[in-house]
Amino acid sequence: MRVHRLWRSEEPGDTAPAPPLPGPALMHQSWRDVLFVHWPVDPEDVAPLLPPHTRPDTLDGAAHVGLVAFHVPGTRVAGVLPAGSFDEVNVRVYAVDGHGRRSTVFLTMDVSSAHIAAAGRAIAGVPYLWADVSLRQGPERHAGAVRRRLPVGAAARWSFRVGERLEETPPLEEFLTARWGLHVRHLGATLWIRNRHRPWPLYRAELLHYEGNLLRSAGLSPLTEEPLSVLWSPGTETGFTPSTVPAPAGGEGP
Repeated sequence: MRVHRLWRSEEPGDTAPAPPLPGPALMHQSWRDVLFVHWPVDPEDVAPLLPPHTRPDTLDGAAHVGLVAFHVPGTRVAGVLPAGSFDEVNVRVYAVDGHGRRSTVFLTMDVSSAHIAAAGRAIAGVPYLWADVSLRQGPERHAGAVRRRLPVGAAARWSFRVGERLEETPPLEEFLTARWGLHVRHLGATLWIRNRHRPWPLYRAELLHYEGNLLRSAGLSPLTEEPLSVLWSPGTETGFTPSTVPAPAGGEGP
């Protein structure tokens, strides 16, 4: 059974609201049943994987790699054109550019839709990959699995238990989840695509089991076997648009 409630209120423990987009959103998505698992990694290992003119975004000198899994019940392009639903598992790191614009950088994005994978790579340059993805919810635990179709060889499976809702969002969890843009290398340039979403309602989660090679296939090995942070959210709504407004140097992005 999937969670389809729309979270519209900002309650204690929600992450900060996003700043407004510089123009109308060109694409809207819903994200549901979202698992965030993060491990510490060496910033020097992250740097070669980033788009040109960006550097690792760190907290207290540490970089992080995340495995994030969720269901997308709907996508709308240009406000009206539906693009279907799918499940996604991505491996991501965090970057900042010379204008101070902070972002997520996706290393791999396994999705259960071949046409979404092809369109995302062609239109936006994001590293979508066609995969078998299964995300399941149960009364006591949630579970997921992914097996990449093209290219073959990457797979993972996991299970976790949802805990208590965060009454306040600690600095680490805010840093890892309150992201308002992504950097991509596309058509010979490093682009910054802005996004806006409602604050995340976050819950602590316990990772009961994880096995797989998704992180290694993306080029990273965590510094610790146990994750640094495991979170779950019922979901949020988001909009994307390319940004043409530069952020103030040294800031966190507009």
